Amino acid sequence: MNTEQWPSEWLRGVLGVCVLRILLDGPSYGYAITQRLAEAGLGTVKGGTLYPLLGRLEEAGHVEVDWRPGEGGPGRKFYALTEQGRAEAGEQSARWVDFTTTTRSLTDEALAQTTGRN
Repeated sequence: MNTEQWPSEWLRGVLGVCVLRILLDGPSYGYAITQRLAEAGLGTVKGGTLYPLLGRLEEAGHVEVDWRPGEGGPGRKFYALTEQGRAEAGEQSARWVDFTTTTRSLTDEALAQTTGRN
């Protein structure tokens, strides 16, 4: 499947847990986060979607921000998980697993009924 075709509602639903997961690997900046999301198969996430989410994570105390000088270019705003953010990443991941297990049982049944796949 072409990942550029994921419905935007699905991406909005999963983006927070995926960004928290990426930040578990260490501080990162917006462009690098979008690259990791693309490499993971989520397609292109625009700055207009990512940065408001990062702002909400900062307001909630899940991330802290640090400006770092760029190498020959402008500085970059790095986002790092706080201890609260690390806990939130774990909680959201566990809840997402429960959610996808629930929805998967329904979608597997739909596939079986419409395509004969099990």
